[in-house]
Amino acid sequence: MDALPPPSGLTRTTCPYCGVGCGVLAAPDGRIAGDTEHPANKGRLCSKGTALGETLDLPGRLLHPEVGGKRASWDAALDAVAEGFRRAQSELGRDGVALYVSGQLLTEDYYAANKLAKGFLGTSNIDSNSRLCMASAVAAHKRAFGEDVVPGLYEDLEEADLVVLVGSNLAWCHPVLFQRIAAARAVRPSMRLVIVDPRRTPSAEGADLHLGIKPGSDVALFNALLAHLHDHGLTDHAYVYAHTQGLDATLTAAHADAANAAERTGLNPADLATFLRLFAETPRTVTLWSQGINQSETGTDGANAIINCHLLTGRIGKPGAGPFSITGQPNAMGGREVGALGHVLAGHLDWSVPGEADLVRQHWNAPNLATSPGLKAVDLFRALGAGRIGALWVMATNPAVSLPEAEVARDAMRRAPFLVVSEVMRDTDTAAFAHVRLPALGWAEKDGTVTNSERVISRQRAFLPPPGEARPDWWIIAGVAARLGWGANFAWPDPAAIFREHAALTGLGNNGTRAFDISGLAGLSDADYAALPPTRWPVPAEGATTPRFFADGAFPAGRARFVPVAHKPRPEGDGHLTLLTGRLRDQWHTMTRTGGVPRLMAHKPEPELVVHPADAADLPDGSLARIASHAGASAVLRLRHDTGQRRGTAFAPMHWTAERAPAARINGTIPPAVDPVSAQPALKSARVALSAFTPAWHGFLIARRSLGPRVADWVALALAGPGVFRHELAGAEPPEEAFTRLAALLEEPGTEWVRLDDPAAGLHRGALMRQGRPEAVLFIGPDHRLPPRDWLAGLLAGEGVAGAAALLAGRPADGPPPSPTLCVCNSVTKESVCRAIRAGHGSVAAVGEVTRAGTSCGSCRPEIAALLAAEMAPA
Repeated sequence: MDALPPPSGLTRTTCPYCGVGCGVLAAPDGRIAGDTEHPANKGRLCSKGTALGETLDLPGRLLHPEVGGKRASWDAALDAVAEGFRRAQSELGRDGVALYVSGQLLTEDYYAANKLAKGFLGTSNIDSNSRLCMASAVAAHKRAFGEDVVPGLYEDLEEADLVVLVGSNLAWCHPVLFQRIAAARAVRPSMRLVIVDPRRTPSAEGADLHLGIKPGSDVALFNALLAHLHDHGLTDHAYVYAHTQGLDATLTAAHADAANAAERTGLNPADLATFLRLFAETPRTVTLWSQGINQSETGTDGANAIINCHLLTGRIGKPGAGPFSITGQPNAMGGREVGALGHVLAGHLDWSVPGEADLVRQHWNAPNLATSPGLKAVDLFRALGAGRIGALWVMATNPAVSLPEAEVARDAMRRAPFLVVSEVMRDTDTAAFAHVRLPALGWAEKDGTVTNSERVISRQRAFLPPPGEARPDWWIIAGVAARLGWGANFAWPDPAAIFREHAALTGLGNNGTRAFDISGLAGLSDADYAALPPTRWPVPAEGATTPRFFADGAFPAGRARFVPVAHKPRPEGDGHLTLLTGRLRDQWHTMTRTGGVPRLMAHKPEPELVVHPADAADLPDGSLARIASHAGASAVLRLRHDTGQRRGTAFAPMHWTAERAPAARINGTIPPAVDPVSAQPALKSARVALSAFTPAWHGFLIARRSLGPRVADWVALALAGPGVFRHELAGAEPPEEAFTRLAALLEEPGTEWVRLDDPAAGLHRGALMRQGRPEAVLFIGPDHRLPPRDWLAGLLAGEGVAGAAALLAGRPADGPPPSPTLCVCNSVTKESVCRAIRAGHGSVAAVGEVTRAGTSCGSCRPEIAALLAAEMAPA
């Protein structure tokens, strides 16, 4: 069936953010709406999705190829890439080159990259940043099912009677799915929601139970559940006998952990018992997990512990029941399908299965096909640093920020003999090290497909022309392949031709033995491909399709495998905190897109470290704090006290880069530990020491131009409005010298400073005026207690004027005090919400009626609920 034609002037496409895979209606003028016809979101969009129209004309685009930092022609740039790879293999052998790719690529781009690496360069040294987010889920699926398959559908989250979110702040990281659950609970109040997370995140607001588990103890929790289910007679014996193997050994391991589960997990025994009872008595249960499980040194075991419970009870592949891994990136699933990870072949084929490598070799006509798995992300960059890789090509990702022991990765790229970066933006942390920069198309200009977390293939359609000389990633890859002598094997005229080749491969030698089969789409005409509606796999050329997998067995491995797993306790009592990293509500990865949208920066405009107040009794809320790893790496962030943070842990966002907050890049403090099965980095298990950061002065600067991220010892730079930049600052020099230095950087003809100085108190404030209007405001004080910034930023961003007294006070002369933005969609402040609550509007819906907060994307609704609970609590 063809996709329905979009409304006039709009293009039907897919959101480029998380793995939910929302359908979007987009126009060249920036109009954005959710696609009501798309099964993933049915018209809903989150705050990031609704702001997509504001990312179409971001400054800083890479518009032309560059070689050695200078503009070059495409011919010259592609020649340089081909020669760099040819030289590296000549000196170091076929594995002397590598590609590091991304879930931001379309499936067709991914397929081309994997074909070049494994098929023709002859190396399996191609890995994806998806290694950092879902490799443990992939490994768990393969151990349990024999193939990487997500059994269920998003509908199951609405049809379940119990939803268990494990290591997933769904309200912030996959908001549309969270809103689908919230809507289902509103219709069916008997539906239960349980959150398993060391942090009390916004997802826990309104949940029936929050289990603030010890980090890394998920295996113990689900082993206790498995033992409980078995001991209480809830084993589906018919299902287990007919379709599984390995239960006895798995139960033995589970009972060993169950004996002392409350202590192992750090949970209140009553809460643990409640969870076991809820799961046991609710056949229609979905357990959804994400990075809190995956990004662990026991991530694969944790995922298998969850799957074990669903296999035991036969709660898999049925409406409202199943284990569900939710992916982080828009096309992480597509990368898994085409084999763009170092350990797998394309089309879910595998070296370990006799004859499957031959299928790929023949399909590609690639006699030089790689013969074994290659390096995975962490080891790949270590090999680069050790000189074993002479040429690396990074596509659509920023490993200088996102990898663990990030400083080691940065140093490896700095010393790399040859580094190529294909990017949309010119000045990323990674692109700074590139010998060749290649301008790639951005979201609005690309054409191809992506696959979301429920196996739905959606079209991404271009609605803007390519800017400058930017080109599709697949076109760039094919150009390099041609210069290396393989042009005929990469002679695709368009993405449709690549998709047909990819789809055909999935049917080779299959005969129902592999769940992933889209060979029924291999015959799509160009017109069919252009009109392809959202399509869930499998789509075999012959035989039946199924929306869900494994309700009646039929596992790719023949039988599902129970996997015995055991809790591995983490070190405690060393005076350090366990660092948990993650996303913010309105930001995406390293902010190259979302960081250019002022309203998306309004909610969390600077890097924060969240700790329980008891773990930072000597450090005031709002001060700056340093965390340091055992290896000596450190980061400085704004400290926030939160009683919802589990004692002994800290949370920091992963988004901040050297271009925005050089001292707050968090992944430098994370050691390179990985899960031994999946090789996924343990990004949520670093042990860090917390201490005060005591500069001589604190300050902020709001100005109509950026002074950059290195204008003080500590800087956090954010866009506060159109052409307005917010600099959070701290430094070691005397306060008066700092003010004088910074003020001089801003002075221009026709401007003058209005100042308020108290040198004895270390207080210096100034407003740079031009004809009665502020051009900049600069506040410096002896500590972090400075006026709110929102009103001043709004004044510079708009056409407002204010007297010198108000500017230097940092608040209007009359009217309410400034308040931070809570709802970015409708620009509603926290104080506006609190006023509505105090006026008697006692529900999220009622607050929305009078303020509009939470009535658009809904991402802020959990925070409104938290304010309601706080305002209505007894004194």
